[in-house]
Amino acid sequence: MKTLDKIPTGKIGRASELVKTGFKVGGNYLAYYGEKMVNPKLTKDKLNENNAEDIYDGLKNLKGSALKVAQMLSMDKSIMPQAYVEKFSLSQFSVPPLSAPLVRKTFKKYFGKFPDELFDKFTPDSVNAASIGQVHKAEKDEKQLAVKIQYPGVAESISSDLAIVKPVAIRMFNIKGKDSEKYFKEIEDKLFEETDYVNELRQGKEIAESCALIPNLRFPEYYPDWSNDKILTMDWMQGEHISEFASKNSDQAKADKLGQAMWDFYMFQMHGLKAVHADPHPGNFLVDKDANLIAIDFGCVKQVPEDFYDPYFELVSPEIFDNPIEFEAKLFELEILRHDDKPSEKAYLIKLFKELLDVSTMPYRTDNFDFSNEEFFGRLAAMGEEFSKDSQLRKMNGNRGSKHFLYVNRTFFGLYSLLHDLKAKVDTVQYKTYLKQAGF
Repeated sequence: MKTLDKIPTGKIGRASELVKTGFKVGGNYLAYYGEKMVNPKLTKDKLNENNAEDIYDGLKNLKGSALKVAQMLSMDKSIMPQAYVEKFSLSQFSVPPLSAPLVRKTFKKYFGKFPDELFDKFTPDSVNAASIGQVHKAEKDEKQLAVKIQYPGVAESISSDLAIVKPVAIRMFNIKGKDSEKYFKEIEDKLFEETDYVNELRQGKEIAESCALIPNLRFPEYYPDWSNDKILTMDWMQGEHISEFASKNSDQAKADKLGQAMWDFYMFQMHGLKAVHADPHPGNFLVDKDANLIAIDFGCVKQVPEDFYDPYFELVSPEIFDNPIEFEAKLFELEILRHDDKPSEKAYLIKLFKELLDVSTMPYRTDNFDFSNEEFFGRLAAMGEEFSKDSQLRKMNGNRGSKHFLYVNRTFFGLYSLLHDLKAKVDTVQYKTYLKQAGF
């Protein structure tokens, strides 16, 4: 794979790269409309493919938060055309790495030493490159290690990157209104957290210790002496990405074992710790030779406050869901409904949200759930497409819902997607045993 000798870090340089991408996309549209005049039956499939490739090519060289946004979008398969999902999903664990000379220079800048001065062995070529940093294999005192090095300028460019991306997001997600800034602030804060590797080390250790009682689940050990805010050193965990495993697995027992570990892991975090690994994409989970699940990368952990957790999960209970007065009250608590809504708007949103909950909470309403259920995922996808085209919804103020929905919903839909890839059948209430053991 081609390596990068430099990354634009200044606001002007990064904006220029995006402008170049914009010109390419504009050219794609001109070509499309020219062909459309000749062939009126022409679909947008080829246009979407060309745009997705050009946009991804621009973002992968910028890295940082611009690429991270593409990664986030690729996790929700109902938001955009499949061509974008397929191309943007590459940002999860396969982007051009920094060249070996730039790695040495960056490491020395961050740690004050070259990597070969700190480690007994250090592989100059990256073994995995993603949006915020890339991983190298190393050895110290006979320990096999993974060393994550943050890309230059990532933290410094977050605010300017989001300012560039914001107009696109506003249009794509119909975000408007005086309070819309809270959503962008939530994303910005989480991205800043992801660039603080000291914070990631602490979160990784805390969650690993808390979840140690869950079977078939493994975590790396972290090494503070060989880490700082831009360098993170942990155990080298031998395994393959969960998407690679799922693509060739034919052993249902292994799929169920992994799926159960993942479900218990997430439910334990959400309902016990009230803090959850909020980046559930394939690049953050490995499968070892014994079909154990390995969880890595704890840069993005969402704290779930009680005033959001309580109404969010109370909506799932039949006592609330089937009680119109209580259901409406919870929607106000979650900021789905506003006191300036017209009666017709309120009735429409209540109906819409009930339909969404009716589908998205299906795994919670039974003690066992088969995530290979195509009907369930078909309904989720259809509902997402329906919402994106809902003209009445787009006419309303798009600023709906607590800011906490952003990462909590992302977590659940990412979890659902991984379990669907595995085709796993899970016991949806088993995690309660571990909560009880842990004293929650």
